[in-house]
Amino acid sequence: MKIGIVCYPTFGGSGVVATELGKALAKNGHNIHFITYSQPTRLDFFNENLFYHEVDIRTYPLFQYPPYELALASKMVEVVKYEHLDLLHVHYAIPHASAAYMAKQILKTEDIEIPVITTLHGTDITLVGKDPSYEPVVTFSINQSDGVTAVSEDLKRDTYEHFQVTKEIAVIPNFIDLDRFKKQKKEHFKKAICPHGEKLIVHTSNFRRVKRVDDVIKIFSRIQKEMPAKLLLVGDGPERTNIENLCRELGIYENTRFLGKLDAVEEVLSVADLFIMPSEKESFGLAALEAMACQVPIISTNAGGLPELNINGVTGFLSDAGDIDEMTKNALYILDEQNLDRFKANALARAKDFDVDTILPHYEDYYEKIVGQNKRVLEKSK
Repeated sequence: MKIGIVCYPTFGGSGVVATELGKALAKNGHNIHFITYSQPTRLDFFNENLFYHEVDIRTYPLFQYPPYELALASKMVEVVKYEHLDLLHVHYAIPHASAAYMAKQILKTEDIEIPVITTLHGTDITLVGKDPSYEPVVTFSINQSDGVTAVSEDLKRDTYEHFQVTKEIAVIPNFIDLDRFKKQKKEHFKKAICPHGEKLIVHTSNFRRVKRVDDVIKIFSRIQKEMPAKLLLVGDGPERTNIENLCRELGIYENTRFLGKLDAVEEVLSVADLFIMPSEKESFGLAALEAMACQVPIISTNAGGLPELNINGVTGFLSDAGDIDEMTKNALYILDEQNLDRFKANALARAKDFDVDTILPHYEDYYEKIVGQNKRVLEKSK
């Protein structure tokens, strides 16, 4: 099958999932055409079935902002026509679903019918999509898609609750490449960071307020009072300066390292003892899944799709957002030597449920279903 994948080419969850999906599909023999404004961050290996088409964004004095949606729609039209695509799969509703609708209508004028699948990832529904400036377009674009998927049952419920969506939404969870995300032998790295056998705690995010990184710092500060520990913070974002200041105020700055954005985050996770995700909202929790695949237990909130991933008392613990006392107590319980190995083993076992080889067939089956429906509709109209 020839599939066009439209996504944001960044470190964000939707871009990561879209890129990893495309790579896995290419390995399975499908021709995958990425359509976006720059090469996706994780499109880092060569495969004869992978292609990249850059969206040309031109600026003119008339436009205050470059019209990316129009440029994207035009590029979709071009790629569908000349590469003879069977399907467009757009990740993140804004503006990809609306651009895909525009491209679909343009192609119809040339007697080309292309089915469109929209995958909802989270903030396109829970944050941006709810903005009155975007809601009508988001709702319309979802309903005009030939197929719609969401990465968790919680996100599916959220979509139906806040939007007048009439389309059936299929839940296909995020996935993990266990060949990449696995515990590696990095004892020398662990020894360099924790020379005296300290426990190593990790958090990764884009440092936005919704991630509540300040809670990570407060939990770590309390853990330090009970046992020697170090904290690694992976990522960057608008809250970083505030987080650095909080570390200084609590006197833990010397035991905290800010690593910035990392491509090979699995190397850091390989030496971690605990992963903390205290977010107010997570549609799935891909960063937590990556940690679990590297045998790292999870302290997380019970928000969004996290309870669908992190099994309370088994792979880690769930708490209400902001409940620092309970998160600290649970973290100390996991880090106890009598419990740690059990939680690590359970985390890996749960991660295997989301192996790409297990989830990929669900996407392939869904593609076949939507393409088949589209063909039957066309045959009836003739």
